Amino acid sequence: MRSPNAYGRVAVLLGGRSAEREISLKSGSAALAALVAAGVDAVGVDAAAPDLLAQLAAGNFARAFVALHGRGGEDGTLQGALEWLGLPYTGSGVLGSALAMDKLRAKQLWQGAGLPTAAYQVASADSDWDAVVAQLGLPLMVKPAREGSSIGMSKVERAVDLPAAVATAAAHDPQVLVERFIGGGEYTVGIVGDRVLPAIKLETPRAFYDYEAKYLRDDTRYLCPCGLPPDAEHALQRLALEAFQALDCRGWGRVDLLLDSAGAPYLMEANTVPGLTDHSLVPLAARAVGLSFEQLALAILDTSLGLPQGTPRLLLAGERADV
Repeated sequence: MRSPNAYGRVAVLLGGRSAEREISLKSGSAALAALVAAGVDAVGVDAAAPDLLAQLAAGNFARAFVALHGRGGEDGTLQGALEWLGLPYTGSGVLGSALAMDKLRAKQLWQGAGLPTAAYQVASADSDWDAVVAQLGLPLMVKPAREGSSIGMSKVERAVDLPAAVATAAAHDPQVLVERFIGGGEYTVGIVGDRVLPAIKLETPRAFYDYEAKYLRDDTRYLCPCGLPPDAEHALQRLALEAFQALDCRGWGRVDLLLDSAGAPYLMEANTVPGLTDHSLVPLAARAVGLSFEQLALAILDTSLGLPQGTPRLLLAGERADV
């Protein structure tokens, strides 16, 4: 275990100005409390402050723990500013953050790399809706290309509802994706350093795993072990890792996947700063391999040190992760 003093003074960046500000405040506050409990000299800094860069430059900080979700914190913008300041930070760099935040570019890159992702079209108010439905079928998922936490997303069961769903998504981002719905099960795989955490299966009585299911409901189920045979789970973990690396992501994050009715996997999106709230998935998967929240926070902080990553370890629930 590394000495808490080895990290120096740490700025935990939280809040920010995105649509996910409230979730970021919860994630950042949880991470800050865990780091302080571990003896780290950590200070919370709200990234919504107009003098943020001046605060960071004058604060005698040795590194930053990024707990910001959404635009301005998870899209490479902040990462570029931190690099300009010469301040090491947790998680992915500028390119990986920008690619993962943009669902369209991520899908295009995955397609170019030969990785499976659901068929889609880019939609606008003047799209030919009949052609979209003819190509992709029903039901469909409609989403803003550059939002997180399922903000602005809709599941469309009837063609007549497609224009309104696209308009809802476009209110959050002018770039809107319409994807073929994959209904065989939703899974997520967390990655922390060289650990690929156990897959989690998500189950909700709602139409899909939306914002309410993620943060407000008590009837959402998170299954870890996920119920897949070990070989199938390892295959899902390997695909998640390959997708993460294809986007130039590093340090830590989470990849969301869908299985169709035949069990074939499809990549949905990558998250470079996943949630750290009491409803969040990476902490749940970490607990399944014996990592406490405090140990997880320190492992994430370790990603700011720029240490070489070892050979990735695919962990199943019940195995013990090295601390």
